[in-house]
Amino acid sequence: MQFIVKQRDGPARIGEIDIENKKVKTPNIFFLNTKRFKSPSFSEIDLPKLIEKEINVISAEDDFKKITSNLVIIKYAAQLINQPKNFVDFIVRLREKIGYQKTIYLPGVGDPSNLALLAYLGIDFFDSAPAIVAARKNMMFFENGNIKKDDLQEIFCNCPICNKKTKPEDLSYNDILNHNYNKIYSELKQVRNSIAKQNLRNLVENKLNVDSNSAAILKNFDRKYYEFLERRAPVASKNKLIATSKESMNRPEIKRFQERVISRYKKPESAKVLLLLPCSAKKPYFRSKSHKFFRNILMEVKNPTAVHELIITSPLGLVPRELELTYPAANYDIPVTGVWEDYEKEMIKNLLSNYIKKNKYEKIIAHLPKEIISFIKPIIKNAKITCIDNPTSKESLDKLKDELDKTIKNYDKITNQNRAIEEIQGLARYQFGEKNAICLLKNSTIKGKYPYRKIFENDKQLGMITQERGLISLTLDGAKKINDYSVNIYDDFELKGSVFAPGVKDADDAIRIGDEVIVKNNKETVAVGVAHMNSEEMTQSTYGEAVKVRHKI
Repeated sequence: MQFIVKQRDGPARIGEIDIENKKVKTPNIFFLNTKRFKSPSFSEIDLPKLIEKEINVISAEDDFKKITSNLVIIKYAAQLINQPKNFVDFIVRLREKIGYQKTIYLPGVGDPSNLALLAYLGIDFFDSAPAIVAARKNMMFFENGNIKKDDLQEIFCNCPICNKKTKPEDLSYNDILNHNYNKIYSELKQVRNSIAKQNLRNLVENKLNVDSNSAAILKNFDRKYYEFLERRAPVASKNKLIATSKESMNRPEIKRFQERVISRYKKPESAKVLLLLPCSAKKPYFRSKSHKFFRNILMEVKNPTAVHELIITSPLGLVPRELELTYPAANYDIPVTGVWEDYEKEMIKNLLSNYIKKNKYEKIIAHLPKEIISFIKPIIKNAKITCIDNPTSKESLDKLKDELDKTIKNYDKITNQNRAIEEIQGLARYQFGEKNAICLLKNSTIKGKYPYRKIFENDKQLGMITQERGLISLTLDGAKKINDYSVNIYDDFELKGSVFAPGVKDADDAIRIGDEVIVKNNKETVAVGVAHMNSEEMTQSTYGEAVKVRHKI
């Protein structure tokens, strides 16, 4: 049973496994096929007569010492899933034991309300048993919860079965069963589509109001296993992160962004004045109408390089202008109501307090709506408030310009070149850490206009930043100045194009999907590219593309 991962979205993945001489796509559903229960015509794989040596059956009480097969079946899954904390602990412990290239089958569990969540936890296989059990109870599967036939006032489903009926009482047991088959299979395809588009978490959060047990599972997963999730979360993505609930705050991409802003990032050294700005509906911010107003004001004052912009937003908290192109700052959406929840207020206050302690400014100007000022005022006690009614009104913009003119006229001017170097160094700190950022930007110059910039050392280009990716893409010369984020390949691995997992000897533990990585052979830099696996998966796997190479010797 050879299994190959094709696409990833956090712990979830789309893969391909050989079962009974058939290539099966995952996640998938084993449909029971017997004289009593015929599998539907759309079944991709009937429940197989698995050969014992090809599977391992594991329960929560087992020690996981002997797991040799590529398919692991969880015993008593239907009972275990109703214990959210124990269930999450078990799934994480099992996945960490078996690694990335074995599959997990959760028998007797899974319907349209929780299939997305279970796939998000890394479950690869389900079966049709829940659909059969529900049908015996006259229970019908729907996207937003299961409903008894007797509770239906009318048939509101357009599946091939329900389309042939006019009244709920006309539905037989077999009708309900095949309706359930259609619904769970439709949900499976939606889950796979979401994984392929890297937005499964959005689907998971949309389902939380359907099932309280699922909500408890996700909360336990987020709060206890951030490191497990963060290792599997990409650092770069074109996917839009939709944050509509409190659970969104616990997404690993968001928590990692917040942590790096506080622990890695540093403001431009020459900036003396902190300008606090609101976010915008359009991303990245500089493309929005409101931020064009703010930028125009900055360009009109006599010493703009003395000012540093910091955007206040939920769910990210703080976004320095230099990081607005990074993921998820450039790719998130949140309902704008003007009302700030208590958890949002506490998050922003905590981050802003820690940020100001680390990054020292001589003055603070807050061009923020009164709703934000009301809860951050204790942190910015001496700040100048310039927003009169709303941030983009003529009165507010005039006051912002007047305050900037008065505040920055006495500070020393620095060149645009020096400020550009400081800004790129802030991005490099966020991406690679402080030591690597200092090495990369030492003796460098910056060319090009924002957001497209290139890093040079004399006549050698070291890297470039584009709006599309938001991170620094290195050349081979730039890669030689980075000490970390390296993937070491075996001496006998012939590097023709991409680096595949079998050729990886070891990899820096910090590497995540989407990271810029340096490929080395015997400490010599031989290529640079983008990670398609995290470091763990690179070193554990025997199949798959580990690094998409951009430049090689």
